[in-house]
Amino acid sequence: MDTNFHPPFFQMIETPLGVLSLMANDSALSTIHFGPLEHPVCSNNILENCSLQLSEYFAGKRKKFQIPLQIAGTPFQYQVWQTLREIPYGKQISYAQLAQRLGNLSAIRAVATANGKNPIPIIVPCHRVIGSDGSLTGYSGGLDNKRFLIDLEAQTSGTTLF
Repeated sequence: MDTNFHPPFFQMIETPLGVLSLMANDSALSTIHFGPLEHPVCSNNILENCSLQLSEYFAGKRKKFQIPLQIAGTPFQYQVWQTLREIPYGKQISYAQLAQRLGNLSAIRAVATANGKNPIPIIVPCHRVIGSDGSLTGYSGGLDNKRFLIDLEAQTSGTTLF
């Protein structure tokens, strides 16, 4: 993550995963970072709405996020991140299955790299991608947090409101 540029709006929230740092511009969320960042707090409606929706998600009451996103990346990364958003709540797929959904099974490593560079984890659910053998592999927030998110979704997949 480029630490020299910050969108104009910033907020930190406490979650079961610890502090998440949220960044947005006037119209869309651009970043969720695991852990605190040194940045002056200046929130807006996008971040307030994101904070509320994340709280609902962690309470097991939200399956889908309705937050405008502005994701910076290559066209391939953007395609991967869009495909991640199509993975149903409470389900996991392998990196190979993700590459197959993108129409290029030989791009498994590129898919994994793009998955790892996802700037908006949780909302763009990269935690739902696992190894072909069912193992947890790589996550920007750490494997314990990935396990927490998968378990949360498994426990609440039939009881959510959104």
